[in-house]
Amino acid sequence: MPDRDDLGSAWKVPPSRYLAGRPAEHRLGKPSSTYVTMPDGCRLAVDVFLPDGDAGRRWPTILILTPYVRRFELAPGATGVEPSPNTSKYRDTFVPRGYALVVVDARGTGASFGTRDSFRSPRERDDYRVLADWIVAQPWSDGAIGATGISYLGAACDFLASTGHKAVRAIAPLFAVWDTWADNYYPGGLLIKRLALVYDELMLALDHDRRDLRAQFAYFANPALLGPLPVDEDRDGSLARKAVRGHLANFRMPDFITEFKFRDDALPYDPSFTSASFSPYNYLDEIPPDVAVYAVSGWMDGAGYANGALSRFLTLPNAERRLLLGPWDHGARVNASPWRGRMEPELPVLGEVLRFFDQHLAGRDTGLAHEAPIHYFTMHAEEWRAAPAWPPTEGKRVFFATSNNGLATVPPGPGTTDRIEVDFTWGSGSQTRYERIAGIDATDYYADWSEREGKLASFTSSPLQDALEIAGHPVVSLWLASSEPDAAVFVYLSEVEADGTSRYVTEGLLRAIHRAEAPAPRNYRTTWPWRTFARKDARSMPTGEPQLLRFALLPIAWRFAKGSRLRLSIAGADADHFVQAPHGRPPVLTVLSGGAQATMLELPV
Repeated sequence: MPDRDDLGSAWKVPPSRYLAGRPAEHRLGKPSSTYVTMPDGCRLAVDVFLPDGDAGRRWPTILILTPYVRRFELAPGATGVEPSPNTSKYRDTFVPRGYALVVVDARGTGASFGTRDSFRSPRERDDYRVLADWIVAQPWSDGAIGATGISYLGAACDFLASTGHKAVRAIAPLFAVWDTWADNYYPGGLLIKRLALVYDELMLALDHDRRDLRAQFAYFANPALLGPLPVDEDRDGSLARKAVRGHLANFRMPDFITEFKFRDDALPYDPSFTSASFSPYNYLDEIPPDVAVYAVSGWMDGAGYANGALSRFLTLPNAERRLLLGPWDHGARVNASPWRGRMEPELPVLGEVLRFFDQHLAGRDTGLAHEAPIHYFTMHAEEWRAAPAWPPTEGKRVFFATSNNGLATVPPGPGTTDRIEVDFTWGSGSQTRYERIAGIDATDYYADWSEREGKLASFTSSPLQDALEIAGHPVVSLWLASSEPDAAVFVYLSEVEADGTSRYVTEGLLRAIHRAEAPAPRNYRTTWPWRTFARKDARSMPTGEPQLLRFALLPIAWRFAKGSRLRLSIAGADADHFVQAPHGRPPVLTVLSGGAQATMLELPV
């Protein structure tokens, strides 16, 4: 059955079995809340959950840093309503198993004072050291701190570790970027237009306490959720209301993110502030090497979060670092496999994180040291694999585009071409890898892919004589000429099953002006083609002259069945998600497929 971790031999102790052997030993107890004052006078709202509510014992602490409201006030008489939809999973997993949990409204959010001047603001990072100092000074703290969380909360774990605070022993960034620019908002150098707009609506709904806007986001839509819960000392809620009024000055994402059209662009009023300022990779040298790190992502995790997890694993020098890649969307809300037995993931991600914290915070002998450092799920095989390193294999299988729209294992002769008239109205749909990262519910991923792919220029292989399993980044080398000085090039890899059903496997994209490659820097290691996306390295396409665009598709582990065919499809737009390039001038792309200018696909097999 898909997503089962207790079948096969990937783990010596599967996460589900570990969690079953760690039943709750404590009750939650009533939380307390207070304001913690930062050096600049800004007050942050903090919740504390203790096992059994016992402040007379010392506990290891899990710190959750969220901009998505630590706890809501509930409507009078509301029953059965979860006041902490963003963080309750951490509370219910860790506190009954012997951990203190501290949940903080980030500066400028929830019931905290201040304003947000950036996405993942460096000012927030400064707050994290003060919060760690506050935790270890409490009588219930045993002096050990860990952190985890999904997406924004996950990158906050990196920022916390980068403060160098000695109490921070272990972090588990879940579904979190390493590079906010390329992993999230500008994959391939192209802005995801809808993401910026929808994120802005979400933060207006939460930061400004706009309940009318909140209704469109399933996670926060319950009408029994009122505004951010005041802390204990704020008995009449006047402080929380004052804090929310201050949030009206928060940054606006569509305005903010478009300041960074190139990765190295700086704010016009602060030349030191680029997209690196709000990306974890920028703080590599400040993360102590003795901090244990567990990165988790999924094959359908947005625009590049799996790249973030892999770069984090490949870049950090920390001796104890682990990687988990599953068949999941952003946050493991859904098992995205077309062959799933159920929609909800069966592998308990937080069960694996619990084992990690048990080992590195609580000092338990969990046997984790005997497990492989990497576990990943192979789609269509529907099995978990273990690996000592990434990529798990260095083998390659190369397929070449041919003049008859084929994919062949032998390169064709020179001079063959395929002409693509870009359709700026084509889109990949509304149930894709991009919805969940904007807080939009998605369940049936790419269910209409056969129909959508049928409108694209495609190259298709002969039926496979044997099953073909890949794990890593497929890489395309496209030789193409453009009628315009720029183009957005989207490449999709599909499995066409024997009955003709086309299954979306993965995709990659590149804005043509960013085609120049460069060596990956020390703080941003990759095993796939890297580029600076810097303004100085951008080059217009010379009209009509063939150019090489070599780039990676998003990573995937997938088994193509015997008798299936591989299909490579090319588009010049995704109107459902990305901006046009160039504006209002759909290019004609000519794909070369022979000789020294052979268009090809390299698969990691």
